[in-house]
Amino acid sequence: MPTAPRKPVTAITLGDPAGIGPEIVLETILDGDLHDVCAPFVIGNRTALERAAAIQGRPAPRLHPIDGPEQAEFRPGTIDLLDTGVDPEAEIDFGRIQVTAARQAYSYIERSIGLGLAGRIDAVSTSPINKAALAAAGIEHIGHTEIYQHLTGAPYALTMFNVHKLRVFFATRHVALREACDLITRDRIRAHLVDIDYELRRLGIPSPRIAVAALNPHVGENGMFGTEEIEHLAPAVADAREWGIDAVGPLSADAIFAFALDGRYDAILSLYHDQGHIACKTHDFHKAVTITHGLPFMRSSVDHGTAFDIAGTGVATGESMIEATRVCARYATMAMRARAEREADGQQVRRRGSGAQPTCTSTTSAR
Repeated sequence: MPTAPRKPVTAITLGDPAGIGPEIVLETILDGDLHDVCAPFVIGNRTALERAAAIQGRPAPRLHPIDGPEQAEFRPGTIDLLDTGVDPEAEIDFGRIQVTAARQAYSYIERSIGLGLAGRIDAVSTSPINKAALAAAGIEHIGHTEIYQHLTGAPYALTMFNVHKLRVFFATRHVALREACDLITRDRIRAHLVDIDYELRRLGIPSPRIAVAALNPHVGENGMFGTEEIEHLAPAVADAREWGIDAVGPLSADAIFAFALDGRYDAILSLYHDQGHIACKTHDFHKAVTITHGLPFMRSSVDHGTAFDIAGTGVATGESMIEATRVCARYATMAMRARAEREADGQQVRRRGSGAQPTCTSTTSAR
């Protein structure tokens, strides 16, 4: 039997320094229990962390400069800091779009990806970035998920919301609701089921139970309220079941999340952005965490933005960032343990379905 895995080495990126990122990261890295679940360090900027401490009325933080995680002490109360050195003396104003702030934030992401691709970290917990600032800096990809997928070369990046017992994946995300309805096809739903099944089995869940939400009221009422369930959703579920995937549905969206909370399913496939977001955030707004599957390492983020309106005021709370980092560490530990068990048994996780290639549309085109 393989030994229990070590704690996952987890990079915490500082985010846009003009927002609340430094404040919530400081609160997170100083959380008394964080070192129990992971080996955390910060990729960021000394000036930003010291300024955040002053805003919060804390003493100057004990910073331990490092060039990589191998030099980290991972000692509670001490912040292992990997400073990327991008414009270190720049004066950043709170609450304002600034190219320098965007360049710093992007450098933190780039460094985390380099460490991840080199196998030097197991997980990344990302603090908020500002899309408008990144665009102003001329950066092509302006969303966290797109950046991580592009720079890692991952064939897909699968977004999952985690809040307590709920795991919610999305067939579509950042598109108009009218367009989302047109994107719900048999091929797309089937592809997502293949990838969800694969990613959850990589975490050590041997036969994930996946429920597909309906689009229309009362599951379409036999076509009276829409035919997507008949023409696309039910056939996609049937295809997946033929391939050995334990998928069910479509199930009424007003009940499916309660069923999952009761333990009937390991994951839900939500069809559009608000269908899943409303359920998760209503269940516990501050504990909703975004996990990105499909990358060479685990990645999480808070489900809020840079909050320019309160940045620098000292009222920002790190509750969501602490939860995001802890959840990321938990999934990284699951992945590490499952990988160790597979290696001990000489096994591999293979995709179910037609062929062995990833099938889920990339985040850029799937939105």
